[in-house]
Amino acid sequence: MKCPFCGNLNTRVIDSRPGKVDFEVRRRRECQECVQRFTTYERVEQVPVMIIKKDNRREEFNRGKVLTGIKKACEKRAISINLIEETVDAIERDLRETNDREIPSKVVGEKIIKALKQIDDVAYVRFASVYREFKDVTDFIQELKGLVPKECLPIEFDAISDKADD
Repeated sequence: MKCPFCGNLNTRVIDSRPGKVDFEVRRRRECQECVQRFTTYERVEQVPVMIIKKDNRREEFNRGKVLTGIKKACEKRAISINLIEETVDAIERDLRETNDREIPSKVVGEKIIKALKQIDDVAYVRFASVYREFKDVTDFIQELKGLVPKECLPIEFDAISDKADD
């Protein structure tokens, strides 16, 4: 490893420990020439997962986009950022574990919807309304109808949702 201070190639590892991220090693090193210490990180290089968009464009999976979408859906809800981060981690892990190098965006969207449904009904409906491109109130009613047990529905709501079925 080249010393960032003097450029010497003769350095030694003083300490190694796991990093903050899975598959990462943090190493403290010391230059044998200038005796300066510095930290390096080793990470396993991930094979990029390509997302196939609706228009057949390919785009590398962007964890930040998933995080932003879930954060917007959970806005003003009592949901911790830690839970949101864990959810995004789980979705990314699921995608990488499929060993498919190309995944349709629909698969990613459905994984997000499934995760949000377990976390918070309001966040789930918010995300679903954008992702599934709800056109009007009847689309919302159809989605809500699946969340609320039939015996809990007000008569008017049930009548409206039955009209939406027609």
